[in-house]
Amino acid sequence: MTQHNYNIRLLDTPEDLRLIEDLQREVWQGSETDVVPMHMLITAVHNGGLVLGAFDDEKIIGFVFGFVGLEKLTNDVRAKHCSHMMGIHPNYRDSGIGFALKRAQWQMVRHQGLDHITWTYDPLLSRNAYLNIAKLGAVCTTYRQSEYGEMRDGLNAGLPSDRFQVDWWINTQRVTRRLSKNPRPTLKLKHVARSGLRPFYALQFLTDNLVRPPEHLPPFNDRLLLAEIPGDFIELKNKDFLLARDWRFFTRELFETAFARSYIVTDFVYDHTDEHSRGMYVLTHGESTLDEFE
Repeated sequence: MTQHNYNIRLLDTPEDLRLIEDLQREVWQGSETDVVPMHMLITAVHNGGLVLGAFDDEKIIGFVFGFVGLEKLTNDVRAKHCSHMMGIHPNYRDSGIGFALKRAQWQMVRHQGLDHITWTYDPLLSRNAYLNIAKLGAVCTTYRQSEYGEMRDGLNAGLPSDRFQVDWWINTQRVTRRLSKNPRPTLKLKHVARSGLRPFYALQFLTDNLVRPPEHLPPFNDRLLLAEIPGDFIELKNKDFLLARDWRFFTRELFETAFARSYIVTDFVYDHTDEHSRGMYVLTHGESTLDEFE
């Protein structure tokens, strides 16, 4: 991991927010129509929204953007913060900037008096899962099929835009501990092996670091399940697009079935080296957890 010195600040001027337009083009290349324009960003920040930027000296290297939304309850509605977009310049990824931006967002939203932040991400992206679930402490019970329709940028083109919608309950002990100066250790394969837990389905390991999902889902018999996904889905997609589609539809069935049966995504196991990566979701039912590491 390359170390960078950076600072984070609130952005609320047309000049600063124009920088966010340009950075979006760097992060999500290939679809100009998906860029959130400056005039929408500034309208959001003048009406309760937040745009935070990370800077290396005066160079913009990352941002997170969100706005206030409403969630429907049984007999009421309540305000929450919708974290719509976060992007890191390609030259600054894996530097801890995403975590720092989300932590700054956490602080600002708490000052607004809100306790709930939601956002979406592709559940097949292990690095995103590691940040969102393992490091930040978000949880998930919501799977959204084709959330954004057909996307045209280089990262998402060609696949259904299925997404997790995660819940970040920012005043809970779970979240405050993970954002503290002494967070609990993130889960690795050695922790899973020590617990005796194994993935509840087997993958077919192919050549060139590719893995194939099973043809059918196994029974959901246990209260604590490990669901393995590709360690690097982007690499897999670039090498074998049809295999990537198989993974999209397999995980769609997997998570929709799990959530319908009241399982919750509560953690993520991620081991990453230059040669190989493995990623596994922890699905819990009721009070089941890997207690030692929660």
